[in-house]
Amino acid sequence: MDMDSSEAIYYGFKDTEIDFIVSAPCDNFSKLIEMIDEDDEIIHVPVTHEEEGIGICAGAYLGGKKPAILMGNSGFGNSINALKSLMELYEIPLIIVISHRDSEEHTIHDESLMEESTPRILEAMGFKFFKPGNGEAAYTDIRLSRDLCEEEGKPVSIILDEHYW
Repeated sequence: MDMDSSEAIYYGFKDTEIDFIVSAPCDNFSKLIEMIDEDDEIIHVPVTHEEEGIGICAGAYLGGKKPAILMGNSGFGNSINALKSLMELYEIPLIIVISHRDSEEHTIHDESLMEESTPRILEAMGFKFFKPGNGEAAYTDIRLSRDLCEEEGKPVSIILDEHYW
């Protein structure tokens, strides 16, 4: 299977029947969001804050949808309380795709601080995550994440490093 990163994530969503996707602003997701917006079977809800998106995903799940959320790693920190006190507490499965910027050349200081902390925070929260290195691995990890978040009743993340894009 030879797919670019956006295609891999999109087809992973499609094959796991994800039908509701929330996105917080992140340039890395622009091609993926275009693909999602062109798909009549997926509802896409753009939000300005990640924690708002977590609440919307919870409501979508309770309404019978299979949600996922796209966010940058700097915004991941904004969603921690909602993930623990809403999603985990009420055992709501969710795939979180995090654009993780890890380049030393990256100049936005808050993002470079969060890049180091994101995996450690997920571990401390007791949330599993994957870090695929290419499109094929991302596709597989989306599928594994869907099964895992359903089994455990809590979010599972896919962290996509900057080189992935």
